[in-house]
Amino acid sequence: MKAFSLPRPSFRQLLVVAFLLVATLLGGVALRGQLTLEGLLERSRAENQRTLRLSSHAERLGEATLTMERAARQYLVLGDPTLRQTYERNAAEAAGHVQALAAGAVAPEATRAWLAQRAQIDRELREAEFVPGSRDRALAAAFRELGVQQARMGEQLRRVTEARNAALQAELDAGRAALGRLVAGATVLTLSLALGLALLLARPLRRVEMAIVALGENRLDERIDIRGPSDVRQIGRRLDWLRQRLAGIDADKARFLRHVSHELKTPLAALREGVALLQDGVAGPLSDNQREVARILHDNTATLQRRIEDLLKFNAAAFAAERLVRKPTDMGALVAGLVQEQQLVWRARRLHVQVRCHPAAEGAPLVADVDAELLGSALGNLLSNAIRYSPEGGTVTLTLQQQGDGLTIDVQDQGPGVPAAERERIFEPFFRGAQQPADGLPGTGIGLSIVAEAVAAHGGRVQLLGSPAAETGGGEATTTDSQAPHEPGAHFRITLPHALAD
Repeated sequence: MKAFSLPRPSFRQLLVVAFLLVATLLGGVALRGQLTLEGLLERSRAENQRTLRLSSHAERLGEATLTMERAARQYLVLGDPTLRQTYERNAAEAAGHVQALAAGAVAPEATRAWLAQRAQIDRELREAEFVPGSRDRALAAAFRELGVQQARMGEQLRRVTEARNAALQAELDAGRAALGRLVAGATVLTLSLALGLALLLARPLRRVEMAIVALGENRLDERIDIRGPSDVRQIGRRLDWLRQRLAGIDADKARFLRHVSHELKTPLAALREGVALLQDGVAGPLSDNQREVARILHDNTATLQRRIEDLLKFNAAAFAAERLVRKPTDMGALVAGLVQEQQLVWRARRLHVQVRCHPAAEGAPLVADVDAELLGSALGNLLSNAIRYSPEGGTVTLTLQQQGDGLTIDVQDQGPGVPAAERERIFEPFFRGAQQPADGLPGTGIGLSIVAEAVAAHGGRVQLLGSPAAETGGGEATTTDSQAPHEPGAHFRITLPHALAD
């Protein structure tokens, strides 16, 4: 029975979910903040209304008390019943204000004390109602005590109002702090989601980048398997399909070149032997015209054989570039050996070949960790090209210079150089420039492509530089006193970073 497994989400789905989570977090924080703010505003509004209401009762209590005192004292003097009614009406109104204050803020003890003092004033009025003008001092003292009780209630009202305002301010501060913590938590969660999403995608994208680099470097034997979201995994499967296709095409190309080259070599060898027999007169003496035809046939078969050998060399170089055998190599000795191998050619053209080696320490060998056979083949091609295109009596300069832990190799000649229109294609396989040596056979356009293959396999690069006046970084190691900046010539530079042996 097959195990049930949930389908892997795609990166787009994860991105949508992350955005929804972020939006939910931010929306929740905003809603919580709005509700908290509205609650605090409502509390503040209610507290303000309550404070205004109690303040109004306290103010009216003061007015009613003054009216009570004035009416009572006038009643003691005049004995007018209307004044007594005014007193009683204001006393009842003042009692109502006291009850309102007691319900809102004032302690019951203060209320009872005020009511008891008011009862004392009522008794003073009853005892003196038949004796007008009497007990004025006692009544004044009773009203002073009533004022004291009223002041105590006002003080209690002020303290209660301040306490409630402080509590409201504390609640406001607590709400602000809670909202700040909520915002900070939402920010941390949002950043965590963004960081998690970035990490979730960064590793697969890095693997995609490495897979593309591997394809570009022709490492076609490494299977591409990228883990991650479903759409990224699909990209990995597509890249692996491309790798297989490229490997198949590369194998077909190599097989085609190998088969065609070998198939052509057998009849070509028979043709060359036949032409040689004709030239040797084995089939009988030849007339002048027949000898000319035999010579043309001999030259063309030789050209065709060189083309086939070049194809085999290109195929072999591409194969060797994939399987480097690095070992510490004395680069000065390697270049000197290449110059010695081609000595007969450049001496026949009366050329001067200069080798300049500039290691970090004077007199020390310049040792690099390279495939000597493959890199030597590349340098031999550059030297051969420089010799072919140099004019008789010219100078070819090879300069080796240490650059940190890397190495640069410059090959310069005094030939016609490379036209600007051909500089971009000079390293393409089978590309031949318009300028060919007048006294030599045209090339096949494979030599520089072999150089590019070999240098790229070592992790370096080869460049066709401009005129010496436009060069930088060469210093005295790449220019000569006899070569003026305006003189023509080709200047190739091989750069091998991190190539020096420890």
